[in-house]
Amino acid sequence: MMNSIVVVDYDPVWPELFQFFRARIMAALGGLAAAVEHVGSTAVVGLAAKPVIDMDVLLVSAGALPAAIERLAIVGYSHQGDLGIAEREAFLAPANDIPHHLYVCPPSSGEYRRHLVLRDYLRSHPKEAQAYGHLKHSLAQKFAHDRPAYIAGKEEFVRELLERALARPGGESV
Repeated sequence: MMNSIVVVDYDPVWPELFQFFRARIMAALGGLAAAVEHVGSTAVVGLAAKPVIDMDVLLVSAGALPAAIERLAIVGYSHQGDLGIAEREAFLAPANDIPHHLYVCPPSSGEYRRHLVLRDYLRSHPKEAQAYGHLKHSLAQKFAHDRPAYIAGKEEFVRELLERALARPGGESV
């Protein structure tokens, strides 16, 4: 079932998959991308996650988006718009590819910065990452076929993690 929520234990192949996708994206975007970052739970060693690689591209300028859309289309990515989240454009992965999410962000993107701050906080706080993993496993079992409920079940915990991450020294600078 494609829409089922499945959370698995950390897989050490996830960073390798990210590097594969990163190379393809950087080759397609060239100088349009200032950075391609592995974000989300698969980017945190030891953290349970849905086995889908999340990536954020930071563009060199907001004006680079139309060219990025064209170049990513050439390698099979379909632009989906912002899907209701400002400062982040979503792209559907090429058909039959390993599951991954690609988001393209302008240089001023708060969403991009939040992703990095939260990722880095979880990387440096393994006990909190473990607690988050337990929560995700529990929610996936309880709401395996109810994605909105699964997401809602994580919201408060993630908000608290992000608040702690932003409150620490250097938390706002990425």
